[in-house]
Amino acid sequence: MRRTTPLDPPVREADLLTELSAVYREAEEVFSGWTCEASTECCRFGITGREPYVTSVELAAVRRAIAARGGRRALEGIVRADGAGAPEPGVFASGPSRRRALPQASERRCPMLTDAGRCAIYAARPLGCRTFFCDRASAGSPVRHHDVTRLVRKVQEIAARHEPGGDLGRPFTRALAEAGASAAGAPPRTSSAARARRGR
Repeated sequence: MRRTTPLDPPVREADLLTELSAVYREAEEVFSGWTCEASTECCRFGITGREPYVTSVELAAVRRAIAARGGRRALEGIVRADGAGAPEPGVFASGPSRRRALPQASERRCPMLTDAGRCAIYAARPLGCRTFFCDRASAGSPVRHHDVTRLVRKVQEIAARHEPGGDLGRPFTRALAEAGASAAGAPPRTSSAARARRGR
């Protein structure tokens, strides 16, 4: 009779999110003293040419934050009601903004950015949002590249235990779009490739 080795007990998502929160707190310490003028330029990916990449566990934190705000439909209302304009076409709703001079298509605005210039899920924002500062930021203590790389590796290690391939980052807007119904608190859709990796 062949002996089998016991499998590691499954890690609960809540426990992994607690670990992720600890990394986020560490990022705040690394960047202590850094401030910005809240121009929201970094939230307009078409302007900066940069977009945060998120792992599966970061996306899970975002999904929970969206659910806590009442789900995707409620969040759409928050984004619209928090300011004068409307969200970027193709993200939540369509229509030109009355507040901005640049066309929204060229801005590629983050769908979590309200028209009042606030992040709707600020406490759950991904690591990439926590470690990027534009040239107008007021610098605190010097931050070494090594420190940021260490934080990224910690998040990737947590995400690798969250789901197979979870440590492979995806652009934030694409990850949100692929999550679809999960942004409203429903279980995330699993691709056939992911199901195959899990043996389903």
